[in-house]
Amino acid sequence: MAALRKSRLLEWGLAAALLAGAGVTVAQIEGGDRGAAPIDSSSDFEVTGITVDVAGKDAESARLAGWRIAQRKGWTMLAQRLTGSSSSLADGALDSIVTGIVIENEQIGPDRYIARLGILFDRTRAGQILGVATQFSRSAPMLVIPVMWSGGSGQVFERSTPWQEAWARYRTGASVVDYVRPVGTGADPLLLNVGQTGRRGRGWWRAIMDQYGASDVVMPEVRLYRQYPGGPVIGVFTAFHGPDRRALAQFTLRVANGDALPQLLDAGVARLDEVYQQASRGGAMIPDALLAPPPTPEEAPTPTPTPTETARTLEDIVGVGGTSVQVQFDTPSSGSVTAGEVAVRGVPGVRSAVTSSLALGGISVMRVTYDGDIGRLKAALEARGWSVQEGPGTLRIRRAAAPAAPLNPAPPPGN
Repeated sequence: MAALRKSRLLEWGLAAALLAGAGVTVAQIEGGDRGAAPIDSSSDFEVTGITVDVAGKDAESARLAGWRIAQRKGWTMLAQRLTGSSSSLADGALDSIVTGIVIENEQIGPDRYIARLGILFDRTRAGQILGVATQFSRSAPMLVIPVMWSGGSGQVFERSTPWQEAWARYRTGASVVDYVRPVGTGADPLLLNVGQTGRRGRGWWRAIMDQYGASDVVMPEVRLYRQYPGGPVIGVFTAFHGPDRRALAQFTLRVANGDALPQLLDAGVARLDEVYQQASRGGAMIPDALLAPPPTPEEAPTPTPTPTETARTLEDIVGVGGTSVQVQFDTPSSGSVTAGEVAVRGVPGVRSAVTSSLALGGISVMRVTYDGDIGRLKAALEARGWSVQEGPGTLRIRRAAAPAAPLNPAPPPGN
């Protein structure tokens, strides 16, 4: 009896251990303390670090006056940066092209406003006024895996980290690198972790690239070293590229105390983006050919019988053959998935358009069957107002920005 009781106790202990392990796994997947969605991916012109110190009859008046002054200063700084000469605009014109005001730091008193601000200008309208080109080509979609090492352990999306939040804050729309930034929820912690960054197998990487609609991967890494609690923090930043973790550059930044850690990481993200942009322009970030989907095997040609009149009529109605194309499109919400499919199905020659890889909040992949080659499909999409980038068997589509209306339209004839 004693042996039987001991055996049952052992079985119950093993069962409890297995249930506890299962609970840990569920907690790791379903935890809420994880993920930060990208704040902004627009391509607006941004001017930062504008300081204002304004007095007014009350706090609100002083704040509005400070924002007005910041808009004027920001426009002058933008014109100097893009054209080499200063420029000025009326407040009404500035209101029509300013898309946002970023508060970096502010102090509000009863009748005074002191702040450091950033101003966002609409790229298309500002470029028209300054007479500069606003269109630029971007790289192939690059999946971002931000790795942070602190206290001897590495993290990506296992829980929300200051490094991932810094990449979510960064405005990537003006960069020539087309970043694909995962949110960090759902299956992201299981697919994108520190262990994955050390793997070299192209087969698994191809599956991940297809899941996120990317063509290649970048792994910005930071290692944080704290001198003592609350004291100086040193960050060693490294720009890695590709499954082989090829290091493009490395640099070190330092702040005086732990409260300035967000500023340290923001500066690191900006410098790493410059590194990736330079590498992309210089041809050092060409996607690995082994990451591309395997080519579709070609079938042996078969003799084509001479069609009869009836066969030609059916051919005109139904169509023969068709090209399979992967179309990548932005899906910020569930409604955008259906809207994208409906828009592509409306293109003449498209037989079917079905989402094969869904990534809400990111870039989904649609499998499209088209009666023609990929070049004709690209031209048809562009004719319907899409901005299209072509890759091997893949199209990346975005809604093209609408042309801006002139600031001072000409009066109608006869007035």
